Amino acid sequence: MDFLSLFLTDFVAQLQSPTLAFLIGGMIIAALGSELIIPESICTIIVFMLLTKIGLTGGIAIRNSNLTQMVLPMLFAIMVGIIVVFIARYTLAKLPKVKVVDAIATGGLFGAVSGSTMAAGLTVLEEQKIPYEAWAGALYPFMDIPALVTAIVVANIYLNKRKVKQAAYSTEQPVAAGDYPDQQDYPSNRQEYLNQQKGDGDNKVKIWPIIKESLQGSALSAMLLGLALGLFTQPESVYKSFYDPAFRGLLSILMLVMGIEAWSRIGELRKVAQWYVVYSVVAPFLHGLIAFGLGMIAHQVAGFSMGGVVILAVIASSSSDISGPPTLRAGIPSANPSAYIGASTAVGTPVAIGICIPFFIGLAQAITQQAGK
Repeated sequence: MDFLSLFLTDFVAQLQSPTLAFLIGGMIIAALGSELIIPESICTIIVFMLLTKIGLTGGIAIRNSNLTQMVLPMLFAIMVGIIVVFIARYTLAKLPKVKVVDAIATGGLFGAVSGSTMAAGLTVLEEQKIPYEAWAGALYPFMDIPALVTAIVVANIYLNKRKVKQAAYSTEQPVAAGDYPDQQDYPSNRQEYLNQQKGDGDNKVKIWPIIKESLQGSALSAMLLGLALGLFTQPESVYKSFYDPAFRGLLSILMLVMGIEAWSRIGELRKVAQWYVVYSVVAPFLHGLIAFGLGMIAHQVAGFSMGGVVILAVIASSSSDISGPPTLRAGIPSANPSAYIGASTAVGTPVAIGICIPFFIGLAQAITQQAGK
């Protein structure tokens, strides 16, 4: 009971943090019909500055730290990104009215990382004065890229297998549109899909273009730029005078925007199976708990801080809101964006920021206090 009371006390306290308050405030004013609009250009600048600051923090920390301490958390981040995709492939994809490619794309988006969610988690940790490794934010790409690559590879393997089965079936009898539940997984019809193929060699999934596109995305580009600058230059002066002081204020604006957007996207989920709502609520907790467990192993084996464990869990519970959607649209064009983007933005992101961040911080604090007794 002591553990439960400690956890509940910390959980309620986290819900009152200013970072989460702006998210909830955005959802409330959107629900009340407010016409407040933050221009997209301003949001783009804010996201760039937030991720650049996170990259600078990580780069400076890596330059001044022991790289061997990062190995185990990095490996666990890669593992979580891959595992999340297969969880969706063998759970969500098996549910009624859920298409396999849509489920795989959803798993890829939930396996990838939200820079804004990570920024919110880092800010709450700092507000609560919970120590963590400054390089922990650099775990972002080690989970993000493997998740997106895995999703696109698994989806293409599935579609190629379906194509072979349909081609074999067509030699026996004509195929009418709508005869198969997965017929809509193809661009238009079977013949059009086959006409788009230029031999078996072109059907092979190419990994490097996927990685390259992910690296060139706006989110990872900004963070990796900051990481490189922090690692190979001396940006401390501009970091302390500009990026660090502006971080929390800019994040509060972004949280307000995300709250408004999350409420507006709830309607998109009406277009897809209701199982996506269930998945979007459960998945952030499940993914975060897997990462939290792996983080605890790193805590015991390599001295990974409890704050670092929380960060690993938070990025695992997040779902990509910037780099992931365009990458998946290009890599899995037959997947329904209303399914995976609606599930992520309308439900997954608010759950990750509003509930999972305080949940995992409260869990870590309860474990620490219990262990100290």
